[in-house]
Amino acid sequence: MIPRPTRSSAPTTIEAGAWAEVLVRQRLLHAAVLAANGQWLVQHEPDGSVHVLAGPADIVELAATIQHRIRSTRARAR
Repeated sequence: MIPRPTRSSAPTTIEAGAWAEVLVRQRLLHAAVLAANGQWLVQHEPDGSVHVLAGPADIVELAATIQHRIRSTRARAR
């Protein structure tokens, strides 16, 4: 596996919000909501449990994990 490049700055709330919106719009997550305290509430399926993510970096990491899973699944299907 190829290691991911390191970032030069921490993810912002705006970046995390954009990723959350894409994940929900593409139906890769059921919901992702920013709480008033900066945490993110994430639900993978409509009847699934709600997971609490600490901040923007966790949303960006979740997006990267989902992308990796999708790409590796497609590569195996070829």
